Amino acid sequence: MIEEPFRFVEAIANRREYIETQIASGSPIVALNYGGGVLLCTLGRERQKIFEVYDRIAMGAIGHPGDIERLRMTAIELASTEGFTRSAGDVSLRRMANYSISPALKAAFEQIYGAPYLARVLFVELGAEASQNTFLRVDYDGSIQTNGTPFTKSRTEFAVLGGTRASAELMERFLKEKHHGGATLKDALDVALDAWTVGYLALDASEDEAETMPAEDKIRDTRKEQLAHATVEAAILEQGAASHITFRSVTEEELRPLLGDNA
Repeated sequence: MIEEPFRFVEAIANRREYIETQIASGSPIVALNYGGGVLLCTLGRERQKIFEVYDRIAMGAIGHPGDIERLRMTAIELASTEGFTRSAGDVSLRRMANYSISPALKAAFEQIYGAPYLARVLFVELGAEASQNTFLRVDYDGSIQTNGTPFTKSRTEFAVLGGTRASAELMERFLKEKHHGGATLKDALDVALDAWTVGYLALDASEDEAETMPAEDKIRDTRKEQLAHATVEAAILEQGAASHITFRSVTEEELRPLLGDNA
């Protein structure tokens, strides 16, 4: 009997290590405020990673495609049910995450004889104004990180997803220095792709290198190399849109001219 708690702790540790290994190579995702709303951006070659969930809510995810799809459908069903039974204005990202999505992920993670979700998820919700936009991440174990609560004095205007924690932390450091919320779409895209490159470089770096910010020329050269072989996936949540439809996918044809010589 005494050994049982220790076996559980060991099983959880092994489970965490397995999941981290499975999602470690996931292409980073960057979401940030800009002058027209929120930009979500990543690079990929095959699978979609950025989705619309509801009128003011978008989602980005890395991990196993099947688990991402299950979480996407769960989020859509939760938002649609809430909007139908009450009103669209009553749909709350925080309530969805805290009372439904996070508990489901936590339960799956701790049921060591069942399959966990191999995914990290980022949600973005438009507020009445840019300072009220919510960025919220839910990890595979149900843990939640958000850019602020009603009780905090300051809120960050961006969020990232990385395949590793070191990758995400380095991207956040970069954005704290380079990002500003009133940027044009062109400038926001430029900063987002640089942040993506920082996260991408950290994925294959050694433990010490993953904590060191790459040089500007390294970021520029790697970004140009990746853009030559991958597709830019981006979407916008438009602040102050005339209709309830605020989510808009940005096409490759629209994005490439904004990249200029950096493409």
